[in-house]
Amino acid sequence: MTEASASATDRPDAAGPERTRLGVDLDVDICVVGAGLAGLSVALAAVRMGASVAVLEGRHIGWNASGNQFGTVMPGFGLPLADLIERVGLEDARECWALSQEGAEAVRAYAAEDSMPGLARSDGALEVSNVDVGDRLIARLQMLGEDFDTEVEGWQIDRVRDVLKTKRYFHGVYYPRAFQIDGPAYLQGLAALARAAGVRIFEDTPVVNLDAAGIRKRIVTPSARLRSSQVVLAGNVHLGEPAPRLAQTLLPVWRYGAITEPLGERLAEAITFTGSVTDTDGIDQFRIVGGDRLMWSGPETSWGARPQRYAGAIARRIRTVFPQLGRVAIAETFGGAIGQTVHGMPQIGELRRGLWVASGFGRQGLNTTAMAGQLIAAGMLHRDDRWKLFSPFELVWAGGRTGRIAGYGVGIWNRQSAALAGTLARYREGARARERVRQRRLAEANLRAGTSGPQPRPSGEDSTG
Repeated sequence: MTEASASATDRPDAAGPERTRLGVDLDVDICVVGAGLAGLSVALAAVRMGASVAVLEGRHIGWNASGNQFGTVMPGFGLPLADLIERVGLEDARECWALSQEGAEAVRAYAAEDSMPGLARSDGALEVSNVDVGDRLIARLQMLGEDFDTEVEGWQIDRVRDVLKTKRYFHGVYYPRAFQIDGPAYLQGLAALARAAGVRIFEDTPVVNLDAAGIRKRIVTPSARLRSSQVVLAGNVHLGEPAPRLAQTLLPVWRYGAITEPLGERLAEAITFTGSVTDTDGIDQFRIVGGDRLMWSGPETSWGARPQRYAGAIARRIRTVFPQLGRVAIAETFGGAIGQTVHGMPQIGELRRGLWVASGFGRQGLNTTAMAGQLIAAGMLHRDDRWKLFSPFELVWAGGRTGRIAGYGVGIWNRQSAALAGTLARYREGARARERVRQRRLAEANLRAGTSGPQPRPSGEDSTG
């Protein structure tokens, strides 16, 4: 899951219009394998540039992570900005960041088209910290605003807690241009835009073999064959055939979430912020949907499970952060597997002549898939080489089963470390508050007694003299 939908009742049918299988041999300019966010974004951008495009999907549109997303659109990547700068240098990092901003604006433009009504848009995203990091907040704001031309605001503790009535969060970074949409509805709208523009989408059509040699690539499905000049692999961790080794460069991470039953007026007593909220440590992600429901991102695992299994854990987490909500009932659960690269950056580019990859978008799927769609389409059709900015992030084997176990262990360790740091931060804050109360009571007692209390010793005075 990259992120989830606006309400339990607003989701479109996952299959959308009646499914069409590839039943006859076909020749096109571009074949896209995978009908998730990445594949549809590439297809839409390419057909609008004048190419003939076919999309092959082994199941149905958005059946996995793309159809189970949180819906927040903002710039950035899975790799922290400081690490991105260290990896490619400041100038290239700025260009990559600018492209991620273009991706977010592309989603905004698509979502504004007439074929996408009812996306339940809300504005603003808030990153909050579970530790007191005022100095680091200032440095981050300066870097984002001055070096990366990003509109941001720094929120002090009081302002964060004014809209999120919990002691678990401290400072925050507010992105006013970020926004939220109903993610699954956006996906179906993207498919509708692609079809209207001329993209031919074939569902229940897995690729069983790919011959990428030569000028015309040959793609084999169970029922027909397809030839194209360019092939884009956008199947993420589920690519399998025709490129199993490519799929092994991604660590599958299953993300789960839930939407509560209506919470009524008690929700406003806990949360008044209408955008999305993300804990910078990756523990919490939530937002209000449908007026009085909470959508909450839950646990991450390295193996798939039924999302309903985590309903209780998510409900308990909500109550831990906002105890004033009391017991909450879960109306819907959802989940899907994202592809996480070893280095945290997406896989975007040309693997060999005419064979492209768009995968590994992790938790930032909405803006980065839109960005990849523009980059790859322009690379194929206009010889635009901006995709080469992502060349330093090569394909790295994710370690197979051992890598999944290690990744799961690292994830648990990071979450536990973050939780401990948050507990210590809240303890220190409470200790400081108790000390201020003690000092105030002492001063009041001294005032009533007509004394001034103990005086500080002059510097250098011998305490035993």
